[in-house]
Amino acid sequence: MDAAELTALARAVAAGDMTPEQLVERARLDTVTDLGYAQIDTERGVRTGVSEVIYGAGKTAEQIAGIVDAMRAAGQQRVLITRLDEEKAARLSELGCPYTYHRDARAGVVGDLPEPDGNGMILVVTAGTSDVGVAQEAALTARFLGNDVECVNDAGVAGIHRLLSHGEQIARAQVIIAIAGMEGALPSVVGGLAACPVIAVPTSVGYGANLGGLTTLLAMVNSCASGVSVVNIDNGFGAAYQASLINHLPGPAND
Repeated sequence: MDAAELTALARAVAAGDMTPEQLVERARLDTVTDLGYAQIDTERGVRTGVSEVIYGAGKTAEQIAGIVDAMRAAGQQRVLITRLDEEKAARLSELGCPYTYHRDARAGVVGDLPEPDGNGMILVVTAGTSDVGVAQEAALTARFLGNDVECVNDAGVAGIHRLLSHGEQIARAQVIIAIAGMEGALPSVVGGLAACPVIAVPTSVGYGANLGGLTTLLAMVNSCASGVSVVNIDNGFGAAYQASLINHLPGPAND
């Protein structure tokens, strides 16, 4: 909807030919591009500050390419595609989709990553090297959302001195994303060291009793450390999105 159309609707409300509720509904409908297999929320960035992200798992490469085209046609020049496997990524390239594939993060990015504009640094910490895939998704998402990101890998409680050697980074962080499988103890330890919010990400890494990450999830939910919140299993994207919201909160009005 352009400015002329919106002005005409406002005048209709002023003249009594349309109710305010009808105007809101009309404007809302015009923010959706219906592709049949997907309805693209083209104004999400205006409402929430972050444009719609494509979840690649379960979609075909052709569907992803179509969604990207619709987003770009609506003016969204930067698009994040999560959970994108290599086979689908290769097919996207064949279709001419203009994106960069980040294999370790299993994600694609249309457009360039922005310059950081958050309040501080987001620190991503993993318990083990096996958790790095989830960490890469979190780190890329955070950078896509305009954050300065630092990563510390393989610093779990099995060798806690490895974590303690990064005390300066922990002290500087505005938000910390702590990623762990197995018994999921890392966020509790980090929460006891950090003066900032800690977002815990349970991973599906672990032996049988780990139950695909369920044991880790329950352990993190039951953390005794204050300031720790928990997202879903392997959800690096969700953790980074929440961390970015925290890192972009406005300061006091007189700042």
